[in-house]
Amino acid sequence: MPEKFGDGTYEIIGCAMDVHRSIGPGLREKPYENALMIALRKRGIPADQQRAYPIRYDGQVVGDCIPDITSGEVLIDAKSVDVMGASEPAQMLNYLRISGKPVGLVINFRNPKLEWVRVVR
Repeated sequence: MPEKFGDGTYEIIGCAMDVHRSIGPGLREKPYENALMIALRKRGIPADQQRAYPIRYDGQVVGDCIPDITSGEVLIDAKSVDVMGASEPAQMLNYLRISGKPVGLVINFRNPKLEWVRVVR
């Protein structure tokens, strides 16, 4: 099946589905993040974990934005929340603005059915 968006998100979501199916719902976020890194690498998808992007104000660095995973031009944030609200995509929009990346995925592993939101800057 061809990539729907042409940006790698389809294959990343497939990896997330494999992780969710394998270790199940309801754990803390970190095991899903770590397992997703393994799944991405297993499929030959390059990814970095916890890459820091500088936050600038008035030309000076005032902190860092650290999404869970960066895979090419896609930022990935693994979540384990009961309900994904407006704050998760809003946070991803900030990550995209700060990093300069065009697209992000917020993936929620908490519930029996995997949930994700694709966020485009």
